[in-house]
Amino acid sequence: MAATDVARQVGEGCRTVPLAGHVGFDSLPDQLVNKSVSQGFCFNILCVGETGLGKSTLMDTLFNTKFEGEPATHTQPGVQLRSNTYDLQESNVGLKLTIVSTVGFGDQINKEDSYKPIVEFIDAQFEAYLQEELKIRRVLHTYHDSRIHVCLYFIAPTGHSLKSLDLVTMKKLDSKVNIIPIIAKADAISKSELTKFKIKITSELVSNGVQIYQFPTDDESVAEINGTMNAHLPFAVIGSTEELKIGNKMMRARQYPWGTVQVENEAHCDFVKLREMLIRVNMEDLREQTHTRHYELYRRCKLEEMGFKDTDPDSKPFSLQETYEAKRNEFLGELQKKEEEMRQMFVQRVKEKEAELKEAEKELHEKFDRLKKLHQDEKKKLEDKKKSLDDEVNAFKQRKTAAELLQSQGSQAGGSQTLKRDKEKKN
Repeated sequence: MAATDVARQVGEGCRTVPLAGHVGFDSLPDQLVNKSVSQGFCFNILCVGETGLGKSTLMDTLFNTKFEGEPATHTQPGVQLRSNTYDLQESNVGLKLTIVSTVGFGDQINKEDSYKPIVEFIDAQFEAYLQEELKIRRVLHTYHDSRIHVCLYFIAPTGHSLKSLDLVTMKKLDSKVNIIPIIAKADAISKSELTKFKIKITSELVSNGVQIYQFPTDDESVAEINGTMNAHLPFAVIGSTEELKIGNKMMRARQYPWGTVQVENEAHCDFVKLREMLIRVNMEDLREQTHTRHYELYRRCKLEEMGFKDTDPDSKPFSLQETYEAKRNEFLGELQKKEEEMRQMFVQRVKEKEAELKEAEKELHEKFDRLKKLHQDEKKKLEDKKKSLDDEVNAFKQRKTAAELLQSQGSQAGGSQTLKRDKEKKN
């Protein structure tokens, strides 16, 4: 009997029995809380928006602190993601907070591929977690989970409509991360314009099929407030690191010539609603949605690419070992096929190279024979010319000798005649 069949029978045979007294497993929630508190929590926020919309300021305001960071410029050649991790402590609860910001987003002339670095970054965090899960020796309890739990998408307060860059980016991200759209620097437009702007944004998101994060309403304890807050999306927020004295209290606010905008005044902006929903009510749901929905989708697609499935064509459960063996045999078969193709290709190339070398050798022999014949012809011509010159030299020498002989004979004859005349004169 297969293990899956045994597990199914055990589940079907489960029945409820009463307890005769106190056992103690009702303390499991307390044990879980203590363990979780001792281990601490992690939360990862991705801030997407154009440069200058106040992403860093809002993070400082949300967590009531001052995060270190350099201001971004508008001269970035492309979109870069800058990640910073901080250890925060509130009461006895520790939080490892990671804030990822998009530097240079929307600053390029060609914004067509601005979303790609963001998608690649999110996938890279999923891949790192999947690789850790697939290890033989896993250390998930100490592994720093860098998967993005929420994406705060900052919308410029234009008052008109969403930019095409915003729609394209959110459409590419909605299946990979929980998106909460927010209108940044909401004090830049009037209340009536803000109301119309929110309606316009919601309409465009729906018409373009963009799935934003909806606060859960299945839990009765938070169903009412979450349902109400879903109607307020997107949140119109204001951030400020300055504290001003308003009445008898110091409050975070922004001072203008015409008055003061209070960050935590719900009549001025939705900052309190955002903080309540993001941190105080739904932080754990965002973490859970990331793991059970977005990561599971990525994991399923990856495993299906690797050939793993839950059921075979007959709708029977797949054995991991059988799947592994099948993939291994398939891989070995493909490897052998490639090796054979490479061997045949190598043999073919060797034959082609041998033919080329033989042809080159033949050409060299022919060239050598031509040069040899040419050399012999030149040598014969030179020998013939040398012989002709030698004959001319010999003939010249013979003529010279004859001339010298004639000259000497002429000289002797002339001398004898002179002596004869001298004798005749003496007599």
